[in-house]
Amino acid sequence: MTKSVGVHEAKTNLSRLLERVSAGEEIVITRRGEQVARLVPAGPTGVRRLGIDRDRYAVPADFDAPLPDDLLRTFER
Repeated sequence: MTKSVGVHEAKTNLSRLLERVSAGEEIVITRRGEQVARLVPAGPTGVRRLGIDRDRYAVPADFDAPLPDDLLRTFER
């Protein structure tokens, strides 16, 4: 079930609202009857493994070389 609260109530009761969201509830925050935000439970955090693409891509030696003049002009328009 989704609960709707005004901005003032959300500011006043943020800790309580976060507890409810942590329990799986969704909270919609409104301003003058218009939805402005939605508090939802955070998704699972994945474990990031460093180096999983090692040897799949090589940075070219000229990676930081100046761009050709014709390409630079397209950014200056």
